[in-house]
Amino acid sequence: MADAAGDGSVPARARTIVEPLRFGLFHPPYHPVGQSPTLALERDLQLAEHADMLGFDEMWFGEHHSGGYEISGCPELMIAAAAQRTKGIRLGTGVNTLPYQHPLLIAERWVQLDHLTRGRAMFGAGPGALVSDAKQLGVDPLEQRRMMEESLDAIMALIDDVEPVTRETDWFQLHEARLNLRPYSFPRPDIRVSSVVSPSGPRAAGQWGLGLLSMGATSPRGFEALANSWKTATDRAAECGQQLDRRRWSVVGPMHVASTREQAREDVRFGVLDWYAYFTVAGGPTAPVSPPRDVEDGIDQIIESGLGVIGTPDDAIAQIQRLLDQSGGFGTYLLMTHSWADWSATLRSHELIARHVIPHFQGQLDRPRERFERFASQKADMHEHIAAARDKARSDHLAERERRRE
Repeated sequence: MADAAGDGSVPARARTIVEPLRFGLFHPPYHPVGQSPTLALERDLQLAEHADMLGFDEMWFGEHHSGGYEISGCPELMIAAAAQRTKGIRLGTGVNTLPYQHPLLIAERWVQLDHLTRGRAMFGAGPGALVSDAKQLGVDPLEQRRMMEESLDAIMALIDDVEPVTRETDWFQLHEARLNLRPYSFPRPDIRVSSVVSPSGPRAAGQWGLGLLSMGATSPRGFEALANSWKTATDRAAECGQQLDRRRWSVVGPMHVASTREQAREDVRFGVLDWYAYFTVAGGPTAPVSPPRDVEDGIDQIIESGLGVIGTPDDAIAQIQRLLDQSGGFGTYLLMTHSWADWSATLRSHELIARHVIPHFQGQLDRPRERFERFASQKADMHEHIAAARDKARSDHLAERERRRE
């Protein structure tokens, strides 16, 4: 597109505007044993308030039923409570484990939350990550992905409400079922499917035209899979007559930042070994590379493997750019919370990210910097005018005194 003057430049108003990257928290939540669970859950809600005040766009709460470390068994309860204490931040389940509950009950709760939050609630769906959860509930871990797809098919039919829903599987039945309420959000709440390494999550997102939650994006295997995740989803969407939106793709990774790298390392010595101890048992593709020899080895592993950031805001910016380059672009970066640092250092880390990292990716730093540089370049001229104005005021004052004497 050429400028009207014919010089080949593009007018400022005609330039392509790229939507800013959004930011949020992904809160499993990780709470080391040996502390008050009541206080831990209260801190989770305070974290939602803090993130809302700092301008984060989203916060996702996990669902787990074993292990004693991720102690939130009902993320909908956390959303209902957090919604009363926040103003603008959107709140999601990261994620509802579909094989563990009847799909009608999940759909009913979600439509009700959609109304209670005036559309701020987001529905994250997944098959389940902890084998110990599944075994405790008598669910075969090898069947969880199949069960998730069957449940999601029923939930989508119930929420979209085209006609009464009848389904029969080996683990649930629906007979001419309908929800009492239509969704508050039109045409449906924001629904996203979890993805770690396997293609099942992207395929499910594509099949129903949903968003995607890439939860293991910074692990070595997850980072490798990230390059093809969106293609897998869009290929499946094309087969099913659906359309996807990259803005509804969230990528997750842990970070802790401080003013210096040395301070960041000092901060996370507080709790990083507790986090390793949990993942050494839990395993999975998002687990650390290997059990650490000591705390310094643990910190080095996180940094060197690319699994997470322990450093400065500049290190955080580099990590996010690395993920954007690998993926081809996504809509939201979610900081996975981790309890590596104590409460005060954690809050400082989030504030530094809000002050320096978020505005970097949202295009909010360039204009003030450009205006200040222009301001500074006019220093000599401004000082000359200030001096001239001061001299004029003095001469005017003396002239007026002379007139009065006459």
